[in-house]
Amino acid sequence: MSHPAMSASNVAVVTGGASGLGLAAAMRFARLGMKVCIADLGADRIADAAAKLSAAAPGGSADIMATSVDVSQADAVSKFEIAVHERFGGTDLLMNNAGIQPGSTMFGPGDNWQRILGVNLWGVIHGSQIFAPRMIERARPGLIINTGSKQGITTPPGDPAYNVSKAGVKAFTEALQHELRNTAGGHISAHLLIPGFVFTGLTAKGRTEKPAAAWTPEQTIDFMIERLDAGDFYILCPDNDVPRRLDERRILWAAGDIVENRAPLSRWHPDYAEAFAAFVKKS
Repeated sequence: MSHPAMSASNVAVVTGGASGLGLAAAMRFARLGMKVCIADLGADRIADAAAKLSAAAPGGSADIMATSVDVSQADAVSKFEIAVHERFGGTDLLMNNAGIQPGSTMFGPGDNWQRILGVNLWGVIHGSQIFAPRMIERARPGLIINTGSKQGITTPPGDPAYNVSKAGVKAFTEALQHELRNTAGGHISAHLLIPGFVFTGLTAKGRTEKPAAAWTPEQTIDFMIERLDAGDFYILCPDNDVPRRLDERRILWAAGDIVENRAPLSRWHPDYAEAFAAFVKKS
């Protein structure tokens, strides 16, 4: 049985909803008969997504709202929340999914870091802090789903700003769920979506065909909904190359860097290559 928040006529809000995981989620919610509101940037992309969602929704365009929102700006998110409330009466499901990954280096331009943190981390904070109060007041079962990343847990070298942003999303969502579960009379729960390798515009890197290792956005959203129904907080998604067990070993090794006082990011340190390989093989 699906989570009660994902019921016909309920309201779903998805940021970064014009493409990739966001659009796949919005399409799924629309087909369930939910009223769907997406936020993104780029007029053409938003219009194209709105047309697809209107075609999928049983109620057509009357049940779809699509608008341009820069989630890094609190005022813009606040105006979006008010517009959703005025149009559909409230929000039952919030998916803070907007994200960018232009690449970063440790000593790269500060503006690049600011933009990545602004969208990926502050977008999640703004969405949660601005939408949650009225969701709680609604006194109905609700969901807040924040899109994280495995890179925010194992923090591999190569893109530090993205890793920092997604590590922040993890920490924030954990604190959010703690707050929500201790809210008297509350019916809202928060969840951290941790995708595997998903073939989207963010990961395509010039490719036009899905790599064999990747899942489609639709596969990932199907898995997400299955695990939401099961009550998972950490929705750790596999893909066609990395099974859950391998993710678990990588995560445990990363935590072990602290416990064992190893070098940071020892998984990528030549002195620990053999030890890591042996650790992964252990049952």
